[in-house]
Amino acid sequence: MKRRDVLSLLAVTGALISLPEIVNSPPRNGVSATLSESGPELNKALWKTFSLSDSKQAVYPLIRHQLGLLAKGLEESQSNASRQLLCSLVGDLYQLAGEVFFDANRYSDAAQCYALAAHACREAGAFDMWACALTRHAFVELYERRFTVAAPILSAAAQVAERGDSQLSTRYWVAAVQAEVYAGLGDFDAVGRALDTAEEVHNLPGKPHNGGWLRFDGSRLAEERGTCYLALGRPDLAEQALTAALAQQLSLRRRGAVLAELAALGAERRDLDQADHYIRAALDLVGQTGSGYVGKKLEAVKARLVPLMPDRRALALHQKISALDSAA
Repeated sequence: MKRRDVLSLLAVTGALISLPEIVNSPPRNGVSATLSESGPELNKALWKTFSLSDSKQAVYPLIRHQLGLLAKGLEESQSNASRQLLCSLVGDLYQLAGEVFFDANRYSDAAQCYALAAHACREAGAFDMWACALTRHAFVELYERRFTVAAPILSAAAQVAERGDSQLSTRYWVAAVQAEVYAGLGDFDAVGRALDTAEEVHNLPGKPHNGGWLRFDGSRLAEERGTCYLALGRPDLAEQALTAALAQQLSLRRRGAVLAELAALGAERRDLDQADHYIRAALDLVGQTGSGYVGKKLEAVKARLVPLMPDRRALALHQKISALDSAA
């Protein structure tokens, strides 16, 4: 994932999306026509491949190839309907590219992908997809612990989601992420309200997500509650939620994140046996997946180990996580 290549493609695609529609030139049957036919299904396939892959970075070459084709398609003159479809495909796939960079802890690159995705979705009039791009952008600020920056982004995402499809889970996903931001800000009551709103996703009929740019179905709420309560200094509530999450069938990446949270809970309680057990398990999953996302979760455990450093076991655990950072 060469950064110069990423930035160049972002610049080109962003410029093409921003150009005014060419109304006097007849549509050409070229790349854009092919993409209009095959693009939606290919994007779905790429999201599925990403979801099933243990190593998220391995999917990037396929994504990069398709993004290059989309840029070429935008260069061609086309009808307004065709241009909107291409913009929606760009908005969809740049969110996926951002997910790859986010998993690799390349937050700056991820943020730029999400920003372009939001711009493309706005051009396409795809409100739910637009709200999701904004929410993913807020995630970058959330994991950099810039909660006051993330909050207005999520507020905007909530307003955009209100203009979307009420049968989709978009607005409830926004609420779930808002809960994590409120937890970072120390607002216990706001966390409760946001999580209660997110729980309403279970009242939606049918399948409220598409498995691609929108994957929220409420199954992650136990994990998210645990994360929120841990941040709020409520280990009792956090353990209850995280234990429930760990009992579910989780992907390796999600399981690693829950294990890291339980390790942090052990350190918070000064229970080094618990911390050791879960840190080792999480490190094992990082070795299998190469996930920077799980690594970032473990990095947060280090700060909780510092007060325990007089104990050699805490020092050894701190060094194990530091070795992971060095390898990354």
